[in-house]
Amino acid sequence: MSVINVDSHKLIGALGEELKKEGEIQPPEWINYVKSSAHNERPIEEKDFWYKRCASLMFNSYKRGNVGVRRLRKKYGGRVQHVVHRSHHRPAGGKIIRLALQQLEKAGLFEKQKTGRVITPKGRKLMDEIAKKVE
Repeated sequence: MSVINVDSHKLIGALGEELKKEGEIQPPEWINYVKSSAHNERPIEEKDFWYKRCASLMFNSYKRGNVGVRRLRKKYGGRVQHVVHRSHHRPAGGKIIRLALQQLEKAGLFEKQKTGRVITPKGRKLMDEIAKKVE
């Protein structure tokens, strides 16, 4: 089966577990104290957030091809709900996305190009192998 045909939640969870084994990908020490976006009310409470976010970035790049920090900030952002005013969309924090992409680059799973970042053949192969396991 292809990466596109597999349930994305299962794939991202399995890919996150595989990324834990990579030596290059480590969550920063401040990740437990920050919000992932301006629309969130509380800091990140999920235990394996960093690895799942890295896996989600890989999945998005696999589907869409070339990705940049600005496009990903828009994708991971959300609504700020106001009591009196209408709700507005807020982009996600760029530091988390940028640092995750840099770590994935260092691990050889992404490569930087002129207009953004693209998943490498090594990253595609890893995702295809995990998709076959998850089926």
